[in-house]
Amino acid sequence: MLEKLIECYSEVSDAYTNETGSPYYRDDEPNYLDEYDAALPDDLPVIPEAVGCMITKMKPICNSILASQYRDYGNDHRWIIKHYDTFALAWLLGVWRVEETGEIVKLEAE
Repeated sequence: MLEKLIECYSEVSDAYTNETGSPYYRDDEPNYLDEYDAALPDDLPVIPEAVGCMITKMKPICNSILASQYRDYGNDHRWIIKHYDTFALAWLLGVWRVEETGEIVKLEAE
């Protein structure tokens, strides 16, 4: 079975690479590798909606995550302190899943 899988892999690999070993795609074929690269990760940070709203408002005017921590966000501040790794990941990626709704939010590039 393993030999059969290896043979199938080499056939597919040969079909998608040219003689230099670079990926090759015909215009009429979908490029699944590009789609995979553009896809969002499965393990997006999950944050409360209020914290997401705060990131959306603060990130454009407060370019440093360190500077953002000196502001008081009320109850949201407590969540941020308790889940700082998750908050930092959402801030840096600019994309997260809303805890209450499951919606994915992605900040637009500036």
